Amino acid sequence: MISVQEIADQADMIVSGYAFTKCDLGTRVFNLNRPGRAAVLSRNGEMLETNMDEIELSLVENYFRKNKKFMEDQGAEVL
Repeated sequence: MISVQEIADQADMIVSGYAFTKCDLGTRVFNLNRPGRAAVLSRNGEMLETNMDEIELSLVENYFRKNKKFMEDQGAEVL
């Protein structure tokens, strides 16, 4: 089983305790403070899959939109 530390180390960006990692579908999001909470966002930031509640998901989508430029600055593909 992968640890929270490994997820954080592999993340392309961490914002407010959420680890954002590029994947084939777009971006995987993992709540580092509540390890059972995760989501997959499409390349344009829309939710594809999640077990987060609506409030948490709204926060994650906003964090992604406001900070995705930092993932792009690292040489990541444009989302």
